Amino acid sequence: MTGRKRPVDKEQRPINRSLRDVRYEIRGVLAHRAQELQRQGYEITELNIGNPGLFGYRTPETMRLAMIENLGQSEPYCHQKGIFPAREAVVMQQQNRGVLDVTADDVFIGNGVSELIELCLRALLNNGDEVLVPSPDYPLWSASVTLNQARPVYYDCRPENGFQPDPEQVEALLTPRTRAIVLINPNNPTGAVYDRDRLAAIARIAERRGLVVFSDEIYDQMLYGEAPFTPMATLVRDTLCVTLSGLSKIYRACGYRIGWAVFSGKRTDAHDYLQAVELLASLRLCANVPGQWAVQTALGGVQSIQQLTAPGGRLYESRQAIIDGAGQSEFLEVRAPAGAMYAFLRVDTQRLPGFDDQAFALELLEKQHVLIAPGSSFNVPYRDHFRVTTLPTPDEFARVFERIEKVLSAMAARARPRSVGASPG
Repeated sequence: MTGRKRPVDKEQRPINRSLRDVRYEIRGVLAHRAQELQRQGYEITELNIGNPGLFGYRTPETMRLAMIENLGQSEPYCHQKGIFPAREAVVMQQQNRGVLDVTADDVFIGNGVSELIELCLRALLNNGDEVLVPSPDYPLWSASVTLNQARPVYYDCRPENGFQPDPEQVEALLTPRTRAIVLINPNNPTGAVYDRDRLAAIARIAERRGLVVFSDEIYDQMLYGEAPFTPMATLVRDTLCVTLSGLSKIYRACGYRIGWAVFSGKRTDAHDYLQAVELLASLRLCANVPGQWAVQTALGGVQSIQQLTAPGGRLYESRQAIIDGAGQSEFLEVRAPAGAMYAFLRVDTQRLPGFDDQAFALELLEKQHVLIAPGSSFNVPYRDHFRVTTLPTPDEFARVFERIEKVLSAMAARARPRSVGASPG
């Protein structure tokens, strides 16, 4: 006998139970398979994640310089809420938008919006609580609700309604356990920009029931055409509103991991909750300090995103290439995204009966080396959509749509019934 212990069966090593119901397929099985193919030497066109740096977009130089010039002040921990210049810059942005009741004390800087979502929900939720979440949603919201022992309850933003929320359905879903409502505007994955009247109606519902409103506005300036963006905090007065945004998308600085949460509206009944948020912020000490020095420069400088989203700009033209590609397809349709950096395409199931988004995504990856996100990844009850990011160039999209059409045509050919008397082969 060597004295070695016998290996423990995997069933005796349970993971945290709450993780069993957590899904984040954007970086899941398909992404892992894409990595395997890359290791075998294949070039994969990655359309599954909105990662501007991957497609040659650069963070504005002034932001990089601001970070470099302040590296000497970035070595100690900072305040748990973030450095004052960054928080004050966020306040100025909010005030310029008409949110006048905030100070630097109401702003928390985090390691991206992702960390702040988890932190804000952990401070709020107890076992069995419910949070209203849009369907489709950015799946981190559903995952974070679940991880905190609560239950996401979905309100539909249906394709036939332009992916807009229905305030009447939102109100009908409320129960005594409902604690909060989440809005993602401009929306990921659909690119919808919610109209002001619907947002105002949802604000009144939240106020009547004392719900916390979480407004994920990370794409707030990424708008096309005449799409009007309404900050939710300008509409919420008589309950707590939490606005979340950051540097990742508008400023093409995903790797800096800088986001912020701004607390506005009625705070008289939220003292304990805000203290809990600060406690959690303190436990993680502070957010990445070097990246925080870029915030003041970003928010106070030229908003270069407008050059990218205007006609002739790269994001605008890539969006148009998607619209054109879907229009020329035998199988696809798309509602033109009004904002964000995604398109949510639908496959015509009349032409492709039995279509399954997961099976399609896998076949597209294996045969054409294009990685997309199946629509069902975004907590919808249908399986005929998929999401692509609008970040590649128009020329790249022309090649992508050729590959998509090949796979869909092959699937359609396999689905056609054989003629009577045909040889079985």
